Amino acid sequence: MKPYTYFISDLHLSAQRPDITACLASFLSDQALGADALYVLGDLFEYWIGDDDRNEFSEHVASLFKQFSQTGVPIYFIHGNRDFLIREKFARRAGMTILNQQHVIDLYGTPTLLMHGDELCTLDLAYQKFRKKARGWWWPRMILNLPLWVRRKIAEKGRKTSQQNQQKLSMEIMDVTSAEVVNYMQEYNVQQLIHGHTHRPAIHQLEVNSKPALRIVLGDWYDQGSMLKITPKSIDLISADLTTPP
Repeated sequence: MKPYTYFISDLHLSAQRPDITACLASFLSDQALGADALYVLGDLFEYWIGDDDRNEFSEHVASLFKQFSQTGVPIYFIHGNRDFLIREKFARRAGMTILNQQHVIDLYGTPTLLMHGDELCTLDLAYQKFRKKARGWWWPRMILNLPLWVRRKIAEKGRKTSQQNQQKLSMEIMDVTSAEVVNYMQEYNVQQLIHGHTHRPAIHQLEVNSKPALRIVLGDWYDQGSMLKITPKSIDLISADLTTPP
């Protein structure tokens, strides 16, 4: 069997959507088995309030990944805007390795930049202001020192506020800024970028440093069932029907 690597993003797992968790379990026990690696590019959970929030749902998700990692497939995780409070304790329970917010890999000979993608949406000024605070050192530490019930209330309120704001923002503001895409690709000296966040799965051709380049965007799992499978000779952006497990 030829080598392949899988990328997923924006699963938004929650106890209220057991069907999506069932789809993840099916994916890990079927398509992803035997992969060279699995990369989870953020927003694995609808929200995450701390590794100390150990409950039946979060422990089940951790066990799914842990069992998968024990088959020999390494799992790599990049924080999203919903789960940036995931720390090493959960990562160890899930058999994952946490990567930096921007991370370059050698993908079958092609240097490829990986990220969640929210840093590319620079026109959403209010969110970028929050992101800078949330990804800093003091704000997460302060939040994680609060009682779990307080953190849960903050997360639920933040989610409602985010949904209301998204209804007011234009599609242009919520999408990536083209110039920022080029800036990051130039900074990391790559011609290929893979990210999620925008829920707009597509393969975009562009030009970086006067050379052809690719920006591959993963979709979410609620509406698009988006998965990316890359081999040394192919790029397959899959849209699966997740009304039943794949």
